[in-house]
Amino acid sequence: MTQTIFSLKDAALSLDGNAGRVDILHGISLEVMKGESLGLIGPSGSGKSSLLMLMGGLERATGGSVKALGQELTDMTEDQLARFRRAHMGVVFQSFHLIPTMTALENVATPLELAGDKDAFAKAEAELEVVGLAHRADHYPSQMSGGEQQRVALARASAPRPAILLADEPTGNLDGANGAAIIDLLFGLRDRHGATLVLVTHSQSLAARCDRVIRLADGRVAPLKQAAE
Repeated sequence: MTQTIFSLKDAALSLDGNAGRVDILHGISLEVMKGESLGLIGPSGSGKSSLLMLMGGLERATGGSVKALGQELTDMTEDQLARFRRAHMGVVFQSFHLIPTMTALENVATPLELAGDKDAFAKAEAELEVVGLAHRADHYPSQMSGGEQQRVALARASAPRPAILLADEPTGNLDGANGAAIIDLLFGLRDRHGATLVLVTHSQSLAARCDRVIRLADGRVAPLKQAAE
């Protein structure tokens, strides 16, 4: 029986800003199944990154329901959400988010150590090997290129073998060649570990590598035929 990884029903997000309340997402309903790859596309400001944040428990829905692995994220405390992400999710951002005072090896080992894994550094070293950076294990983020930093971020997200991989514009700060290499690695890691992947991208051709694509416009699901990326 196919397992439902994400189930959103009428999920909404509103945030308070300087100009008052801003409605960002309006009644999003969707399901993502185990092992599926889902591409989220749409113009800037359409809400695709906000939707990814809801799915990762990094933003809390202000309406509707957001379930991951059968658990209602909107009912969890911040500590519970952090533990849930650590146990089940790997997240890759456009801006890498590496810890600058840690080496590549230490960055990858950190989530494993937090999970109590006694083999954290051995597993981190193996993961750096997979992304082709074993020779850079002792280098700090400032000593690496953008492409190398994103490889480290991918290794860090994948090392705990999460059931879910979330990627928000992972090639946004990279040139074409490095971006293509990162996407190949991302899909390779997803295939190797059987993870469910949700990918936010501006690129329709990149999203087309996913099993399914959803387009957002003005915080709502929109027909794909209107896409013009």
